[in-house]
Amino acid sequence: MPSSNIAAKASPLPPGVYTPVVTIYDPSSPSQPVDHDAMYKQCQHLVKAGMHGLVYLGTNGELALLTTTERKAILKTAARAVADLQLPSPYPLVAGISAQSTVETIENARDAAEAGANFALLLPPSYWPKALSSDATLGYFRDVADASPLPIVVYNFPAVTSGVDLDSDLLAALAEHPNIVAVKLTCGNVGKVTRLASKFRHEQFGVFGGSSDYLVPTLCGGGSGCVTGLGNVFPSSTAGVYDLWTSGRTEEAQKLQADVANAEWACKKGIALTKYGAWYHVGRAIGVDNERAWDMRKPYLPLGEAMKKWALETMDVLVAAEQAKPWKK
Repeated sequence: MPSSNIAAKASPLPPGVYTPVVTIYDPSSPSQPVDHDAMYKQCQHLVKAGMHGLVYLGTNGELALLTTTERKAILKTAARAVADLQLPSPYPLVAGISAQSTVETIENARDAAEAGANFALLLPPSYWPKALSSDATLGYFRDVADASPLPIVVYNFPAVTSGVDLDSDLLAALAEHPNIVAVKLTCGNVGKVTRLASKFRHEQFGVFGGSSDYLVPTLCGGGSGCVTGLGNVFPSSTAGVYDLWTSGRTEEAQKLQADVANAEWACKKGIALTKYGAWYHVGRAIGVDNERAWDMRKPYLPLGEAMKKWALETMDVLVAAEQAKPWKK
């Protein structure tokens, strides 16, 4: 049993599998404006496919390449798309709010709440990391959590924060804050999952993996689910691993996990490959079929033909499962 006696959070992040939604652009303009009609369709498709929640303005969503106005508009589109589905209960919409200063991050949190998000995802600051002591990092998250109208999900991803890697002791300290409700561990450290889950119940502090290729190990270690880029491509299959596991069909979950892990290898190679797979397997099916709409924003370049071919071959292992959906039976 978890050892912590801290109070349960008022609004825990619901367990399950979340997709960090990629951003779709209008390729008819050189400035690549966000295509909100396309993102509305994409949002509803992901929800209907079985995703337990959606993350906008994360790493896969190209947060760093979007303006403040665009970020708010994307969240408003997602909130409208979910509202139009008339779901029986509130659906988790998580918004990336990361910035380098405490003041800007708090502004982002308030913007996200106004736009319709109900949770906020936050990276540690990383500008001149040598000057960021543990006390400074703790202070940053606590100050933002004090002022944020949204519950905070800590986001640990050293690859995009100049190597800043939050250890389990620091995360455990953050878990004690009443408005810090969960962590997303894109560091891939299953040891952190186990250490944190041994201390906290989900209602106290949810522990989520940062990809689906180790979702079963995360769940075995007591974790709450994951946030996975592969959900943009195969939303039903990635959510299916969690659904099988939590319904007691563990052997089927482990088998599907193997296919998910192999397919997700393509996503590990970069956002452009995830977006290409999403166009091929989702975009064409929902009427967002212009391949260029799924390119990354400049200065990032489209994939070459050899890499496209490799990505589809690597992801092919999940095509049959996504169509058959054996976890629904």
